[in-house]
Amino acid sequence: MKVVKRKIADLKSPEKNLRLHTDKQIAEFKRSVEMFGQIRPIVIDEDNVMLAGNGLHQTLVELGWTEVTCYIAAGLSEAQKKKLMLADNRIFDLGVDDMAAFDEFILDLKDDLDIPGFDEDILKSFIMDNRDADELISEYGLVPDERVDDMRATSQKYEDRDAEAANAAEEIKPGDAPAADESGHKYILCPKCGERIWL
Repeated sequence: MKVVKRKIADLKSPEKNLRLHTDKQIAEFKRSVEMFGQIRPIVIDEDNVMLAGNGLHQTLVELGWTEVTCYIAAGLSEAQKKKLMLADNRIFDLGVDDMAAFDEFILDLKDDLDIPGFDEDILKSFIMDNRDADELISEYGLVPDERVDDMRATSQKYEDRDAEAANAAEEIKPGDAPAADESGHKYILCPKCGERIWL
């Protein structure tokens, strides 16, 4: 393959792109390009049609780049171009992360965890000491004071509504055919425990 520079405006999208690029992915792509530059070439054919790197192309366009590095994959048949596109999207997915190595990298980086593609707070949680972890766990599920009254009022509203429906409901004895009433709420009493079973 030949490495060349191409004007980004001259590159063409394929008729069909196998990978959909989310806003989140493009945002992280931008962080990566801003941090490291273009670290992979876009693969194109002789007619400047992109075979691999459509998400990178979209990122560079949005960042205002005018020129990009490309590999020219020359002499491929249409079938080979499709195979290249399929392989490029699939082979990466077949890899498995070595989590022990991942943990070592994160520990080595310590407080410098601004890494494109990752949430910094989640990475920090991987390396926090026991005291920090205990503090984080102790705060899990706590409701801010300003929301407590709202939650209580909402809970009371539902309790009142359920009590009103229960009072308006008609009891149906086992074996009786359910009859319609104005409220539309029907129940039978459980013969074993006496609980209302709503119909």
